[in-house]
Amino acid sequence: MTSQSSEDTDNTRASLLMLGSMAAFAFEDVFLKRAATALHPGQVMAMVGLAGALCFWAVAHAQGQPILTRRALTGAALVRSLSEAGASMLYITALSLIPLSVNAALLQASPLVVTMGAALFLREPVGWRRWSAILIGFVGVLIILRPGTEGFEVAGLLTVACVFILAARDLSTRMMPSDIGTFQLTTWAYLALVPAGLLLMGLGQTAPVPIAPGQWADMFIALVTGLVGYWAVTAAMRVGEVSFVAPFRYSRLVFSALLAALFFGERPDIWMLAGATLIIGSGLYTFARERHLRQQRNRRLRSALSKHTPPR
Repeated sequence: MTSQSSEDTDNTRASLLMLGSMAAFAFEDVFLKRAATALHPGQVMAMVGLAGALCFWAVAHAQGQPILTRRALTGAALVRSLSEAGASMLYITALSLIPLSVNAALLQASPLVVTMGAALFLREPVGWRRWSAILIGFVGVLIILRPGTEGFEVAGLLTVACVFILAARDLSTRMMPSDIGTFQLTTWAYLALVPAGLLLMGLGQTAPVPIAPGQWADMFIALVTGLVGYWAVTAAMRVGEVSFVAPFRYSRLVFSALLAALFFGERPDIWMLAGATLIIGSGLYTFARERHLRQQRNRRLRSALSKHTPPR
């Protein structure tokens, strides 16, 4: 009874932390969009990446986690940092070009792509039900994008590409050695944004420009809310049961839609709402199915152990 109560308490705390992190990330997107619209997205990305890396580097140093190590440039750690950089280049560019609510809705397809990637590359078992959910989620993405119509947002393809690269990041995180610390990973990820931002500026043949006080404020708020979001999502995944906490990630779309209406006057149309419903519904089903299968495996394991445990 006590164990069950403790687990429920942890899941409640974790869900609140996840909601807080998604709210923080939604605010980060608002101020990143404001900054990336006024300045070149690459300049914003490089500056926020450098500032974030210094903050997390200080925390990693306090916890005895080395940053300047060869491990950052090998194996899964390198794949993760490169994926973070590539996804961020696409995401911040899309953020400056398309409505925030559309960007947030497309981003919700990420868990479905991770599940697909785990089946294809990590050989994790995925049955026909979850494959069907993934396909339905992709239908939702097409509904939001509306290719071939006047409402087609070409820049939305950048967010779709970003989702696939983020899946590579998440899958490489699963393969990471357990002795690599969270703040090491986060620092490496932020450091990777600096050359990626400079590359983005080079591709656009744009030089850094002076920054107005309001733009400094936008980047500062984006930095702080991003740091809070990273801390909260990390704490949530460590405190609670992953299958219980993960669906709360979809609250980001709610926060983003509210903030998009407040700051940019955006009003999502019926197509975006329908597509987002399919994506989120498919994702929630996938999480529920994964949790059900995990519980089944645990019951079979306990049953097998009990049969082989000698009586006292």
